Amino acid sequence: MKRTTLQRIVRFLIKHLSRTEFIGVENIPSEGGVIIAINHMSHIDTPVLFANPRRPDITALVTTKYQAKPFIKWFTETAEGIWINRDIADFTAIRKAAEALDKGLALGISPEGARSRDARLQEGKPGTIMLALKSGVPIVPVGITGTEDALKVLSHLHRPRITVRFGEAFTLPEFHPYHRSEELQKWTGILMQRIAALLPESYRGFYA
Repeated sequence: MKRTTLQRIVRFLIKHLSRTEFIGVENIPSEGGVIIAINHMSHIDTPVLFANPRRPDITALVTTKYQAKPFIKWFTETAEGIWINRDIADFTAIRKAAEALDKGLALGISPEGARSRDARLQEGKPGTIMLALKSGVPIVPVGITGTEDALKVLSHLHRPRITVRFGEAFTLPEFHPYHRSEELQKWTGILMQRIAALLPESYRGFYA
């Protein structure tokens, strides 16, 4: 199956099987490399992001742990996602992500580094900020709600309500070479706080 065909199918399914609302899509640059930084609660976060109405060129970093799940593996590879091993410093994945941004693509990534089991934000990791600093692209924070129990709702033959709220894009300043580590931590916190601000209080977890 072609990527474009998969994207049309996903958009059709999301439209007809859920009540999904994309808010603030105008905050995503219409072209050029951009990091779309999301909170991560469910396997369907990536398909929902894949169906966004603004950037059909979007790709995403997906943990290699999902390669053991045949459907997720097929979906990721058909959608031209980028596998990343989160248990090591996966320089190959980071290089591929940087190349995608250099080509002007949108890149979805979860700064938490792993799926939240309770739908609450976990402490962010600096990888997203490092990648943005390396690539010089803007970051768009995103708050997603409703995906954490969407499959359960569907199993009861109801349409889950999903909201994807895009915040304002921002670009990192130049970091002082002697304070790089502190700056990474600072801006990771700022990014996570911007994601938290797009979420209801009950989702904010570490950043409540």
